[in-house]
This record gives sequence, structure tokens and C-alpha cells, in this order.
Amino acid sequence: MTDSVARTAAGKRERLADAAAKVFHEQGVEKTTIADIARVAEVPVGNVYYYFKTKDQLVQAAIGAHTRTAQEIIAALEQFDAPAARLKALVRGWVEQRDLVAQYGCPSGSLATELDKRADGLDRELADVMRGVLDWIDTQFAALGRTDSRELAVALLAAYQGISVLTNTFRDPAMMAAEGARLERWIDSLVPAT
Repeated sequence: MTDSVARTAAGKRERLADAAAKVFHEQGVEKTTIADIARVAEVPVGNVYYYFKTKDQLVQAAIGAHTRTAQEIIAALEQFDAPAARLKALVRGWVEQRDLVAQYGCPSGSLATELDKRADGLDRELADVMRGVLDWIDTQFAALGRTDSRELAVALLAAYQGISVLTNTFRDPAMMAAEGARLERWIDSLVPAT
């Protein structure tokens, strides 16, 4: 296989994984067909089977897409100088997605809830993605000198997941915007005075 063909194959596989993540978020795993994913990825249905033999393999690929997204977000947040600025930028990023969350819920949280009802272990793979985000948040609070950094990290992630459920339930993006502003004030209150 030439480098060009390998890059094309990798690109198509990633495009299918991203499409799977999007469609699973919008429709749920059970309602989604391979044809739905192929349509969004703009790939002939028959080609999907070259890369993924089963829908469960597409679920794993979607989890991989969530991993890539989380890594990209964290890399972008690392550009901020201070841990409090990174945490507040994370919150602002969540709030920017409020319309999508109002319509479909949190992409990772919704998938985690759905996968938890299955007995195939895929829920644990997605838990690893969310644990990576939690660990990063923990590191930011620890960098602020907080000895309770893990508890604060859980509180921040739980606040986001909770407001995601409420925003989706009430179809009210303003709820997430208000909670985001509150979380930013909360983060500021945890920064030691200089």
C-alpha cells in the first residue's frame, strides 16, 4: 500500500468514526444504522464494511473520535498561561456548545448513559475518555495549590454533566450559559489571593 493510499484509508476511517460519533449523539446508538453513518460520512455503505465489520466496531471508533476531540480540546486549553484561565476556557467551550446540548445532550455523557445499559464493556472505554478529562481538570486545580483538587474536579465535571441534562431536558440553552457564568465565578473564588 502506498503512503497516499494509506493516508486516504486512514482519512476515510477517521471520517467514518467522526460521523459515527455525530450520528450516535443525534440519534442514539440503537436507532442508528450503518447507512446513516455512511450518509453523513459521504461514503458508500458497502465501503463502511471494509473498515468496520460491525456496528459495535463503529461504536468503538466513535469512542476513539471522542478521545481525539478531548485531546484536541486539552491541547488548545494548554495554550492559556494559568490553570484558572484554562479551567474557565474549558467552561466557556462547554457553554459555546449549549445549542447542540439543548437539542441532543452532552455528546460524551449521552453516549456513556446509553452504553451503560449494554453488557459489552464499551461503557468502560468511554469512561476512560471522561477520566482523562477529569484527570486534566484535577491537575489544573492542583496547580492552583488546592489539596482538594480531585473533589473540585469532580464537582466541576458533575456541574457540567448536570447542567447538560437540564439544558437538554428543558431545551433551554440559557440555563447552560447561566451555569457557565456561575462556574467561572466559582473558579475565580478558588484562586489564591496574590
